[in-house]
Amino acid sequence: MAANRRDFIKYSGLAGLGMFGGDFGMLLAHPVHLELPNDMQEPFEKNQLGPYGPWAKSLFLDELPKMSFRRDTYTDLEAWKNTGVSLVKERMGYLGLDTKPKVKVLRSVVFEGLLCEEISYQLPYGNPTRALILKPENAKGKLPAVLGLHCHGGNKFLGLDKIAKIGNDIPDYVQEHHQAYYEGKAWANELAKRGYVVMVNDAFAFGSRRVMLEDVPEERRRGIVDFDMTKRTNIDAYNAWASDHEHIMARSLFSAGTSWPAVYLAEDQVALDILADRADVDTGRIGCAGLSGGGLRTVMLGGLDPRISCAISVGFMTTWADFLLNKSHTHTWMTYIPLLPRELDFPEIFALRAPKPTMVLNDIEDNLFTLEEMKKTDRILSDIFKKADAADRYKCSFHPGPHKFDLAMQQEAFEWFDRWLKG
Repeated sequence: MAANRRDFIKYSGLAGLGMFGGDFGMLLAHPVHLELPNDMQEPFEKNQLGPYGPWAKSLFLDELPKMSFRRDTYTDLEAWKNTGVSLVKERMGYLGLDTKPKVKVLRSVVFEGLLCEEISYQLPYGNPTRALILKPENAKGKLPAVLGLHCHGGNKFLGLDKIAKIGNDIPDYVQEHHQAYYEGKAWANELAKRGYVVMVNDAFAFGSRRVMLEDVPEERRRGIVDFDMTKRTNIDAYNAWASDHEHIMARSLFSAGTSWPAVYLAEDQVALDILADRADVDTGRIGCAGLSGGGLRTVMLGGLDPRISCAISVGFMTTWADFLLNKSHTHTWMTYIPLLPRELDFPEIFALRAPKPTMVLNDIEDNLFTLEEMKKTDRILSDIFKKADAADRYKCSFHPGPHKFDLAMQQEAFEWFDRWLKG
């Protein structure tokens, strides 16, 4: 500030009070309204915290995070990764589910040249998890595999159906979702057709794993009494309720000593266990990918689980500063890990997988992030992969349009998988 502390004390009328002296009763009875002179006010760009934004950013985000591999003090990539992975898991309250559930095959059908298995398995808590496994009908031997991670999309009634299908008789609201985010395609199916085993599981709190309204106290249901989910109006009402319920879920998980990222990571790792255990999967060639919330899940799974050989995050890459100042209001509670921004910026979670092949696909007009911060993450990841002697294994692209994973982006992603999982 232009004025020093002495000038401020003099101007504010607090001179003579000392640190503990003075007539505090008079001060409390006649509070002083502090109107700082113009030369004492720091200008700031408008942000979602107002004048508190620059202050909050200055706490830890104006310098390289303590554990950033971009610091000169870090030269051993593997040591940095091991420490970083342990740190992220500690900060999120990692669960590390050791269970390997028994898999039930609910049905098996052939659809558009794909052998499609609908499966379910019971985790130690909650309702059974539903998943789909897709592969070419006449495939032989071990194939490369991809864990497809579905999006958030403000829709917790749906899970895996957002990106996969095993028939053409699908509800209008599912078709609308495919069209809005994926240019009409179930991208998991399209990838499987290229010679992959693709598994898609319902994420924690979505689809088969969602919180059922009938399982919460009546006073928490917002007056909803009809639980028939064959009605579109009831589905819409549920999704509105589930959106508000995110706050309760996040706070409750914090109260349990864990976090939303810890839970969905653990469940995605169980899905990865199931995929890797299949006789038709080459465990040395497994990838993961997803849009939006699926891109977030890709950052966590791809960054923290070494079994992922190739990872593609679509429509979810920015900095903690972007969340802080501009965009946290547009995002789910699934994003945040307490204290971690002091030690690693958000893209550095994904960088913990270096030097393994890594792709980020962005949308230029994506209103969930600022373009400047998306470009900054590209520089961060580029610097880390270059320092890891793996510049050729990182790629970032910016596509025109809003938040989506359209056909052009799908093609680029599939070619990246082909390059690293089939080569």
